[in-house]
Parts: sequence; structure tokens; C-alpha cells
Amino acid sequence: MTVTEMIPAAGEGRIKALYILGEDPVVSDPDSAHIRHCLNTCEFIVLQEIFPTETSRYADVLLPGVSFAEKTGTVTNTERRVQMVRQAITPIGESRPDWEITADLARRILEVGERKSTAAPYAGWEYQDTAQVMDEVAALSPSYAGVSHERLQRGDRLQWPVPSLDHPGTPILHTKQFARGRGKFMPIEHIPPAEMPDDDFPILLSTGRVLYHWHGGEMTRRARGLLEVYNRALAEVNPDDATRLGLHGGQHVRISSRRGSIEVEAWVTDRVPPGVIFANFHFPEASANELTIAALDPVAKIPEYKVCAVKVEVL
Repeated sequence: MTVTEMIPAAGEGRIKALYILGEDPVVSDPDSAHIRHCLNTCEFIVLQEIFPTETSRYADVLLPGVSFAEKTGTVTNTERRVQMVRQAITPIGESRPDWEITADLARRILEVGERKSTAAPYAGWEYQDTAQVMDEVAALSPSYAGVSHERLQRGDRLQWPVPSLDHPGTPILHTKQFARGRGKFMPIEHIPPAEMPDDDFPILLSTGRVLYHWHGGEMTRRARGLLEVYNRALAEVNPDDATRLGLHGGQHVRISSRRGSIEVEAWVTDRVPPGVIFANFHFPEASANELTIAALDPVAKIPEYKVCAVKVEVL
């Protein structure tokens, strides 16, 4: 199951337990009221996090992970570049690096099950450091076969695939051939959104992020410099719609959908076209996901974050 299928399944009793690592679905998933119901219904929830979140109040067990500055490991970006992250400070309080928590939990599960696997180099999860974790990734994934902490620490700039220890990496992925011929084309039938504006909810809501915050905002809302630039939820309204509503900017509005409502400051701007309102989900007190619909794409299972019908009232 995808995350967007797991949480509704927990609300229906088909999933009994959730182990959530570094996610805040109450803020980031669609139809927040339904997410809260599902988490409240789930019998057992473990949350591994670095800060208290909106989701943490539903957790039966909290496992304190560490921030980027407290751990060593690698990050692979969308450019396929593998980069080292080096520990800068000692983990604070009783927090522990995520790999240690995961390995410790896995060892205990193996002990309870009284069974051992021999499918991997560290089948018993007996890692001494993250370099050994990377060694196992390299042993099991051909694209990472030539990646090691040693190479990264000496400055090798590696982009997968790196098929061997003497391979320099692959800055450009497709130079001589494609993975499956020259391309695969197929006609796609348009599937209309599950919900479109109507007489009761006449405006189209599109949601997303703003430049100064990331995802649920658990880290960026704690950054003083970012809050000096963008410190509250704003809903962007087109000037034509603002005139029709009697909205002059700087006022608060109530935005409602069939799932809930939020009260938020309006920003009159031509960044959005007439008939469309844009809202973000970085601020839990006025998150756009209180309004969004949990209709899923039939293949990717991604929610229709960008399309739902709302009405706007000036307060």
C-alpha cells in the first residue's frame, strides 16, 4: 500500500499499527479531519521524529530521532548525486540516529521471531556505523555497487549508476542508449477531477508550497529568518474575485469545502487567475489540507491536491 492507502485502511480497521518516520500526515495529507479520525482509530502508532508535530499527539510511542546536524550518512538528490552528510554536533538528550533506532528495533524483532536471515551482508542488523549500511546498499543495488563512504570522503563526485569501485559515476544518464528502446508512448484517456466548482462551492482551490517553507513546516517554522519573511498562512485571491467579494486585501476570509473550513488572511494578487484561490499547508492553524479531497489517482495513488471546490466568505 501507499501512504495514502495505509491511513484510510487504519481508519477502517484493516491496518492495526503504523510506524511513521519523519512524516506529519495530519498536516501534509488531504482531508485532515479524516486523517485525524483514522489515526485516532488505529490501535497502535509509533512515531519517530525530531520535533513535536500535529501527528505526535496520536502516537502511542515516540522515538526521538536526530536532525541532519547530528548524524553521518549519505543523501542522494534528484540529480542522482550521492553526497556525504557529516555529524557536526552530538545528539541532543536521548535522541539517536535513525539507523541505530531502526537496527535496534529490527534486532529485537528477529529475537522475538527466533529466526535469522542470510540474504544480506549484515543480515543480523549488526552494523557498527553508517559506512557499513552504505556497504550493504552497494552489495545489493547494482546502481550503487561502486559507492562507499571512503570514496565520498576523499572527494569523489558520484552520480549513480556507479557499477564498480573504479567507475567515475554517470553525470549524464542517457548518452548511448535508453533503458527501454527509444521511448514508450501510449494514449491516455482524460479522467476528470472528482470534484469541480458548482453553485454551492463556486471557486477552484489549488494548493501547494511557498518559497520560504517546506512541506508541513516543522523545521522551517522554527527558523527565525524565514518567519521574518513569511510568518502566517495566506490565501491568494485574484483581484477580480476580490472585487466581487468586497475584499480589499489584508482581511480575513473563511474558505470552506465539503470537508471543512479554515480562516485565513487574504492576499489579493494576480498571481492566481480569476475563479481560482491558492492556499498552502505550512501552517496547521489554517492548513489547506483541511479542505482538500482524498480522491486518488487510480495508478499513482496521489491525491487531487490541486483541484477541489470551495466557497469564500469575507469575515
